[in-house]
Amino acid sequence: MVKLEEAIQLRSEGEFEKSNVLLSKLVLECPEDALVNYQYAWSFDVLGLEADAVPYYEKAIQLGLDDTNAIGAFIGLGSSYRALGKYEKSQTVLEKGIENFPENNAMKTFYAMTLYNVGEHRAAMEILLTSLAYTTNDSEILSYKRAIEFYADKLDKTW
Repeated sequence: MVKLEEAIQLRSEGEFEKSNVLLSKLVLECPEDALVNYQYAWSFDVLGLEADAVPYYEKAIQLGLDDTNAIGAFIGLGSSYRALGKYEKSQTVLEKGIENFPENNAMKTFYAMTLYNVGEHRAAMEILLTSLAYTTNDSEILSYKRAIEFYADKLDKTW
């Protein structure tokens, strides 16, 4: 799809509105194309129009995407719901995303933000600390990796 590639290229060049306009036409031509719906949702997201993005993320997920795009759609939808203050919906979406893609640390990071918003600070910190310990290349943090991993789920415990 040449038009889709053009819209993605426009977005990568910072031409967000032009990309969105092109995708609006494309989604009318191909309303059942999961990738087009996902890219259209993303085009709203980068414009700060999360409420407009939501139905297209939902449709893209429902229609089915390859793993790479599905990960982006779950993160985008969960993040959009969180930005709109719909924390429970965000939590549900991101939990389903993590269930489908348990190794994805980006998804876990967005989930931790949502957990913070719903008052589950301990769980949010555990996820972030564990992800940090497993993904960092920072030599100073790595020198404390075992301690960070050990304390990640014991933040309220004292000895």
